[in-house]
Amino acid sequence: MEHRHFLLHKPHGYLSQFIYEKKRHKKLLGELYAFPEGTMAIGRLDEDSEGLLLLTTDGMMSELVRSKTIEKEYYAQVDGLITEEAIARLEAGVEIGFKGIRYTTKPCQAKKIVSLPKCIGEGRRIRDERHGPTSWVSLTLTEGKFRQVRKMTAAVGFPTLRLVRVRVGEFTLGLPAGEVREVSSFFK
Repeated sequence: MEHRHFLLHKPHGYLSQFIYEKKRHKKLLGELYAFPEGTMAIGRLDEDSEGLLLLTTDGMMSELVRSKTIEKEYYAQVDGLITEEAIARLEAGVEIGFKGIRYTTKPCQAKKIVSLPKCIGEGRRIRDERHGPTSWVSLTLTEGKFRQVRKMTAAVGFPTLRLVRVRVGEFTLGLPAGEVREVSSFFK
């Protein structure tokens, strides 16, 4: 069987899955594109997050991409004007809660973002200026605990308001929200 691979700009409000069996209606990936049977998302973006999502029909590829050797880069819009001290703490690793225990994140790359790429777009309105300023920070990780980026920025005093994954390995977000592009493979 020839496997197929896809890049998707997951919009806000969609689950990173194809089946949801609870009573409330949720928007699912299958509503965005006619993916072939057996397609699975590699990693997840929660319903409130958006950005680059890789999908494949090859389960072995999923394991490779989720490994700790592949970098994932996120842009987080945070509450307040992030400081150099907070960025240094993020880079060094911060303590977060994970499955009921305290966990110190691995060192990562972090930097302030001055201008956003066009593919990120305006997004949904988070809030207006009356509630204070916001800023953007880039975080590049090789791990991915549950809601890790959100927990990391909150741990340094700058809660995440909007979260966009912009890169997985060599693949970057270059699609408008909701768009899909098929690729021949992810990694050699």
